[in-house]
Amino acid sequence: MTKTDYASVMARKGEIMLSSLGIDYAPFMAHPVTFDYEALMGLVPYDIDEVRQVQARAGVGSTALIELRQITRLARSLSSKGKGARIFVKDEAANPSGSYKARRAALSLHHAEQAGFKGVVTATSGNYGAAVASQAARRNLDCVVVQEVFDSHGIGQPEILEKGRACEIYGAEVMQLSVGPELFYSFLRVLEETGYFNASLYTPFAIAGVEPLGFEIVEQMQTATGAAPDVVICTHAGGGNLTGTARGLRKAGADRTQIIGASVNLTGLHMASDTDFNRKHFTTGHTGFGIPFAGWPDRTDVPRNAARVLRYMDRYLLLKQGEVFYMTEVLARLEGLERGPAGNVSLAAAFALSQEMDADQTIVVQETEYAGAGKQPSAQLSFARSRGIEILRGDSEAEIPGQTVIIPDGPGRIQVRDLDMTKLRRGLVKKAAAMVEDNARDDALVQFLADETQMSPTEITGLL
Repeated sequence: MTKTDYASVMARKGEIMLSSLGIDYAPFMAHPVTFDYEALMGLVPYDIDEVRQVQARAGVGSTALIELRQITRLARSLSSKGKGARIFVKDEAANPSGSYKARRAALSLHHAEQAGFKGVVTATSGNYGAAVASQAARRNLDCVVVQEVFDSHGIGQPEILEKGRACEIYGAEVMQLSVGPELFYSFLRVLEETGYFNASLYTPFAIAGVEPLGFEIVEQMQTATGAAPDVVICTHAGGGNLTGTARGLRKAGADRTQIIGASVNLTGLHMASDTDFNRKHFTTGHTGFGIPFAGWPDRTDVPRNAARVLRYMDRYLLLKQGEVFYMTEVLARLEGLERGPAGNVSLAAAFALSQEMDADQTIVVQETEYAGAGKQPSAQLSFARSRGIEILRGDSEAEIPGQTVIIPDGPGRIQVRDLDMTKLRRGLVKKAAAMVEDNARDDALVQFLADETQMSPTEITGLL
């Protein structure tokens, strides 16, 4: 009889993952650090036109690109003469399930269907669960969503509960768990017991599914302005959003477009801590995921992560919680668009960055998401207040995660705050160095780390 205790299940995770993915990672596992990334992405047997066709048949993609003229005007009113880049947004809320993650789910579930799987499983507390459930419904596949929802007191955040309801309406079975190691253990057990496909966020299929988003941005911006955008800003958490968008931009020829990540700064809160879990008020797009996944991508439910942001990210901007709540209302009041919090992280970054850029330059915020009741600022702020968080108006720079949420008292409070990318890149090299013996630090390792971090081989050699 197969043992189902924690230690036994975790010991079988390699074989469980292999059977549930339909992808052979063995050729990429010979070295503890290096592997052929483009060969991993090459496991997707479709070019970008074929991916777009798969998505079109699933009702996904070809979303509108909207110029935010009123928000651009507001940014220019705060800028020095000649500054204030034009801001556009890709309205991904128009996808089935209401977010860009329908793109990832559409290609992944197409692969699962072609491989003969009868159902799919995903572990997520976010929009991806709803995307997988929606696409599973279109294909008549069973769907199980394993969702991290509660602290040890059984209290769940409004946004996470909202997303659970979205999964259920598409017919998924939702397993709601408390924060901690129980999530991955339960996920493995479901995969093993059902024999279903692991619809991971981090497979090559999930990343390739986002590439058409970047490609569409270039096509639409060339129509709207005659050129690719100067900047594309992606809300960054696990990394698939930015990685896939960047790859799509490059495939469309936008080699000079600057790719910027944006996250809510939740420094000081630990995402796996029972006490901290409900003291944050963003469930995605924050530094609790963004920094660890950028600094070491292979901390996922797959042997090698296809989302590798430091290969593509030119700059990383941090926002305060209150600033994103503020921009959510600005988008609604000035542009008539009610959208959820994830995309508004990068919108807040774009608003501040616009004021530094020339007026003839352009910024694209590459996603929006749907706005259900649990995603509203009012729901999150009421929840924060009930947890003892102080809600204030004033200087958002003074906000302390887990203690205060400060709504700016004016749009001029929203700032550009750069994370030290050099430190992040060096941290990745340091982790890699700790995994290999000195005599194994060869040219192949140096070149891999140079590709991973956008640093030169000389810099990598010096760090090693």
